[in-house]
Amino acid sequence: MRRLLLMLAALCALALPVTGQEMPEPATLVADRISVGDMSTLVAEGDVEIVYKGTRLRAARLVYDRNAETLSIEGPIALITGKDTVLLADSAALTTDLTEGILYSARMVLRQQLQLAAADIQRVAGRYTLLDRTVASSCRVCAMQETPLWQIRARRIIHDQEERQLYFDHARLELAGMPVFYLPRLRLPDPTLKRATGFLVPELRATNQLGTGLKIPFFLKLGPHRDLTLTPYLSTGNTRTLELRYRQALASGDLRVEGAISRDDLLDGETRYYLFADGVFNLPRDFKLSYDIEASSDSAYLLDYDYSDKDRLDSALSLTRARRDELITADIVHFKTLRDSETNATIPALVGDLVYRRRFVPRGLGGIAGLTLSAHGAWRSSEDAFDLPLGVPFGDGDPYGQGIDIGRISAVVDWEGRRVIGPGLVLGGLAELSLDHVKVADDVLLAGETTRLTPAAAVELRWPLARTGRDGAIHVLEPVVQLAWSREDDGTIPNEDSVLVEFDDANLFSLTRFAGEDAREAGLRANLGIGWTRHDPSGWSLALLVGRVWREADLGQFAPGSGLDGLHSDWLAAVELDLPGNLILANRMLLDGNGVTRNDLRVDWFSDRLELGSSLLWAEANLAENRPEDRSEWVLDAAYRFRDNWTGKTDWRYDFVAGDTASASLGLEYRNECITVDLSLSRRFTSSTTVDPSTDFGLTVSLGGFGAGAGTGQYTRRCTP
Repeated sequence: MRRLLLMLAALCALALPVTGQEMPEPATLVADRISVGDMSTLVAEGDVEIVYKGTRLRAARLVYDRNAETLSIEGPIALITGKDTVLLADSAALTTDLTEGILYSARMVLRQQLQLAAADIQRVAGRYTLLDRTVASSCRVCAMQETPLWQIRARRIIHDQEERQLYFDHARLELAGMPVFYLPRLRLPDPTLKRATGFLVPELRATNQLGTGLKIPFFLKLGPHRDLTLTPYLSTGNTRTLELRYRQALASGDLRVEGAISRDDLLDGETRYYLFADGVFNLPRDFKLSYDIEASSDSAYLLDYDYSDKDRLDSALSLTRARRDELITADIVHFKTLRDSETNATIPALVGDLVYRRRFVPRGLGGIAGLTLSAHGAWRSSEDAFDLPLGVPFGDGDPYGQGIDIGRISAVVDWEGRRVIGPGLVLGGLAELSLDHVKVADDVLLAGETTRLTPAAAVELRWPLARTGRDGAIHVLEPVVQLAWSREDDGTIPNEDSVLVEFDDANLFSLTRFAGEDAREAGLRANLGIGWTRHDPSGWSLALLVGRVWREADLGQFAPGSGLDGLHSDWLAAVELDLPGNLILANRMLLDGNGVTRNDLRVDWFSDRLELGSSLLWAEANLAENRPEDRSEWVLDAAYRFRDNWTGKTDWRYDFVAGDTASASLGLEYRNECITVDLSLSRRFTSSTTVDPSTDFGLTVSLGGFGAGAGTGQYTRRCTP
């Protein structure tokens, strides 16, 4: 027979020493031929394999000397220690437990990524591996080009298998065989280590405002659940910046803090900073507590250093609990504006909300009913009770006092149910009764208390019709007629949370088109629509919807430009096309007698090589939304992998009304199994009294094979003649 398996007891007696009274752990030896000499020598030849304590040795020939307690091994040799480390050699001399010894003309491969070749490799105490006169690289070497793209030559490398660290002695980095960098000492994590204290990939950044600078992140492991990253940033623009990021995972949640502090020439003599912090914690009885803190020294700092494009900062504390039929939320938010057109004295500085929602099935009635109890408050630091009109500095365009404060408590009971009647007809009903008590301060016209009771109801009829064509396509046609009524509002409650109105296919058949609680749609109205959907057997689908709202009387609740003003709304037309290959096209259009008043087109396409997201927006002016001019923008965000290792990226925003580009960026990334080079160029064209247009250039280069996140087979180069 080709293979011979020795008896376990004989192998233990010959190959493994017994210390005191302890019995050795069993080992397995398999070979084509095994011979025993004078009871002190064992010779195994042909496909030799030893398995002992998780270590596996493969070789062509093995000689065991019992007196010297050594193994003389002839190759080719493969010594596998754990699932991530493989040693390859021509010959070796090892101890019987395979933990110590020397391998000649050897290579070490870590996680099938990083290769270290050496004249000889020594194993010490089963933990350390010493490589002499060595070179390390994770690049694939082809026959026509034996020099790797990059390599690190060193006099000696020590691999600590327990700490999973690589220590280089007299390290020299070479790119395409050319020396570019030298360090007498260098420490890097091996590919199996996820977190380790040390320097991360540096980033070169150049802007027309801050000059050319370098970021060198330093990662500090504070324990198994905490870490801190410090990033000094120095540039020719005399900026001196220190960035930080702190993360901690807790048994009941996690938290993160990031920020920066700077001194520069943009605001000479001033210390600039920002701080963002957030966290989530699990509390008893299914509650979750989350917080979010945002602060900045000035309105331009976040944009100048490309930390964020936010123009309003919000710091929040939130308590939530979500169960099958119950929702509880409590939030308090502090706002700070960074916009030139706003002042912190006249925007709601503190906003608080408390909501309790319960859902149940009423006995004898069916359907789904709900009870909602809520409280809301908004406070401004200004005490000015008079309004500033739009066009005046800090005029917000609403009819309320600049310092208006609002408090509201509400109770809402609602019900919805459907029943199939006749030849497939679906009869549905909706009902709602809301009670609001509002207190207003710091407003010359509306100061005081008001109570509002608003009943609302709707009845609708749907007739879904389905047909399967000869080609197997399924067609679904569904006309819907809904008649709705709500009690007319006297308009004495300020409207702050329902100013922005979206008319779309999601709320065509709703009792109200307002998003908040300050305003509730009133009057008698008819909502009509018809939808058609085609599901093709080949995998694509097409959905169309056309609808409109007719009213008995125009109560003036909706502003021009919303698509809902007048006795009847604009026509709503929505289409969605879903094609195989992850291509989705969606368009929503509003039309009146003069043409299109709003159009929103969105295209998303995802494939192995392409990621595309693009939107085109056109909207008429709407003074109620503080938009005195028409709005027309095109936004493009795309990445295309045009070669196996090359990816181009672009991000574009164009303002058709202004006739100019608002922002644009281009990026080029090269990635293979051993290196990633990311080059980016971006330009922000917009400006204000505190922010100037800026151009930003970035370059990062990272070597693969170090750290657990390195390496991917998707970008491995091919060796082609």
